[in-house]
Amino acid sequence: MTHQPTTTIAVVGSGPIGAAYARVLLENLPGAHVTMFEAGPQLSAVPGESVRNIPDPDEKKRARELSQGPQAGSLREELGLSLAPVVEGMFTAREGTHLLDFGGPGSAHSKTFPAGAASTNVGGMAAHWTCATPRPAFSEKIPFIGDAEWSDLIDVAEQLLHVQSAAFADSAVGGAIRSLLTDEFGAELPEGYGPSTLPVAGDPQPDGSMRWAGSDVVLGELIEPGSPLSQRFTLRDLSLVRRIDHDGTRVTGLTVEDLRTGQTSSFEADLVVVAADAFRSPQLLWASGIRPRALGHYLTEHPVVISTVALDAERMARLATEEQLDEELARRAVNPVDPVAAVNRIPFSEPDHPFSLQVMYSETTPFPMQPGTPYSENRWGYVNMGYGMRKQPRFEDGVAFDDDELDYRGFPNLTVRYALTPSEEAEIAEGTALLRRAGGALGHFVAEPRLLPAGSSLHYMGTMRMGATDDGSSVADPWSRVWGFDNLVVGGNALIPTATAMNPTLMSVAIAVRGARAAASRLAAESAGAADAADAVAGDAVRA
Repeated sequence: MTHQPTTTIAVVGSGPIGAAYARVLLENLPGAHVTMFEAGPQLSAVPGESVRNIPDPDEKKRARELSQGPQAGSLREELGLSLAPVVEGMFTAREGTHLLDFGGPGSAHSKTFPAGAASTNVGGMAAHWTCATPRPAFSEKIPFIGDAEWSDLIDVAEQLLHVQSAAFADSAVGGAIRSLLTDEFGAELPEGYGPSTLPVAGDPQPDGSMRWAGSDVVLGELIEPGSPLSQRFTLRDLSLVRRIDHDGTRVTGLTVEDLRTGQTSSFEADLVVVAADAFRSPQLLWASGIRPRALGHYLTEHPVVISTVALDAERMARLATEEQLDEELARRAVNPVDPVAAVNRIPFSEPDHPFSLQVMYSETTPFPMQPGTPYSENRWGYVNMGYGMRKQPRFEDGVAFDDDELDYRGFPNLTVRYALTPSEEAEIAEGTALLRRAGGALGHFVAEPRLLPAGSSLHYMGTMRMGATDDGSSVADPWSRVWGFDNLVVGGNALIPTATAMNPTLMSVAIAVRGARAAASRLAAESAGAADAADAVAGDAVRA
């Protein structure tokens, strides 16, 4: 009788990348069990669900506050947490996030990256993201992954995230906005890269609303009670991984602290996947004595220039009727807490548009306007526009870890070093000029274009970058395995080695699919070898 040993897999982090690893590994390894560790709490009944789907405003606010880690205030007491310190009343970068440099004891040092932030909760940042899922293009793509394989990986990632490529295509208001942008830019953009609807992750509902995707849709059957895959999946929230245990070339498991009780235990694993975020994942590797030269370096994000424009009534009325405007407003009113908007974009393309523009329709401005001021009561509404720019990877940009100073969780503290170069400042100036053109084509500025503080994009990449060779400029190999380790895999936006301008989640999930497939293949081979060895031993015993 063939012996089938159980394969034990540990996943650190519950965002869409960790979820993709868990699902792909379990689907490809019938004898495996995955335990997922998350330092934050579960926010809703469905693990990893987007907070945007919570209909009650007070419940939504509470869920976002629970995500704010050291700044979660008195809500931490409800969870039974004894971890200190708690810093209340401090500025947070965005609802549901907490600043790295929050100003209290154990805060990171991030003066050059002041808006750098994280979320600490089941589902990670995907509980709060905008669900934008554009495909990487041109030089954004990873050069050592062939086009055919890359296309397949992106297709699978889109399926995992429930990507809708034309979620807003039926909006007449959105169509009018696209037409005006096409008139302005269409002739100078490559075919297929002109103004279009923004691909988003979620499921359209019969009433016209959207159920936005979080880690829950990626986990899929893993969190469906009673399903076969759910029997082989365990999610442990409020479980802080303190250390990756290893012998220098192979990991043996994790040291985990239960934040509810303060008790620490060991968890043995055949494979460890670290998929927290671009700061805390490399921090965990560092704290575990795993310190490749590139760890923490090559930090990139997307410098973002934003503005708000009042749509020009005369121009819009030439392309959409008053009745169609009423229909759009009625559709948005179905879910006033999180209205579905007509969201358009101009994607990244080279050489003439190495930027990513998002144009989001709203009937109100994101800030109060004094009654009687120009365009304060604009019948056709407004668009909030943002141009995402590139940050070229540089060794000098990154996060350093201090063994002699601990952060609020007791890990080596972080110091972020980050600066824009003259070439990046030139691209920002060029992107700002294009934003002015886009705004002028649509209407009238009610908020002038402005560059957001560094870290505002929440798209942090490069600190565990993958590479084709182990030359000191990367942390992981082309299949996301940490150089020098047989069974330690890393995941997330931190692996992206290229300069990009688009939202990185889809790209990171595609990379995770590749890494998970390779890991499953290795584990299957190891399991088969172990089974053969066990059968040989059993046979010897019988013959003896």
